[in-house]
Amino acid sequence: MIRRFGEPPKSGIRYRARPGAYAILPHNGRLLLTLQRAPDPDFQLPGGGIERGEAPIPALHREVYEETGWLISAPKKLAVFRRFVFMPEYDLWAEKICHIYKAHPVRRLGPPLEPGHEALWMHPEDAVHELGNDGDRHFVAELFG
Repeated sequence: MIRRFGEPPKSGIRYRARPGAYAILPHNGRLLLTLQRAPDPDFQLPGGGIERGEAPIPALHREVYEETGWLISAPKKLAVFRRFVFMPEYDLWAEKICHIYKAHPVRRLGPPLEPGHEALWMHPEDAVHELGNDGDRHFVAELFG
């Protein structure tokens, strides 16, 4: 059974499974995060949806690059969790199945490609309080104590 964070599923709502890959990216005592500005400002671990036919690791590389402009290396899987949310950008109720990795940011190629995203650096102890979902906060806290 996959551990759940956040709200339990609401009765009467049909959720679509939405697997995704997300990265904890430490470098020089800080974490590379993304700030998604819309619909509301939200600090997130970089990452996102795994497309049909795509494996988690290539999805992780693609999503981190799109959301931060950075290339990463040496991803190591830490955990999987799920959360039940409404995704307004897709007008979709989703069961997000979140594959969490630790990886190394190695080179910035440019700004984020994904509109409304901003790459930023934050100390892990601040990220534990600022990240927008319980699962992300939990695994950053677990990794950095």
